[in-house]
Amino acid sequence: MTKIADIRAKTPDELQTQLLDLRKEQFNLRFQRATGQLEATGRIKAVRRDIARIKFVLHERKRSAASQPKA
Repeated sequence: MTKIADIRAKTPDELQTQLLDLRKEQFNLRFQRATGQLEATGRIKAVRRDIARIKFVLHERKRSAASQPKA
């Protein structure tokens, strides 16, 4: 599980890369669950929450950039 402080320390490009990796892992975990090969069932929940954390930080940054007055 990734801490929110670690996520906030990363650049948007790093977050996009990590988000892509987590979505691939989520797909593989769902595939393993469907075929009955999944052993670490708790990993699905952890990956889903990590994806949500990254998306939250990206949206938070986008929102704060939009509210900044432009010079």
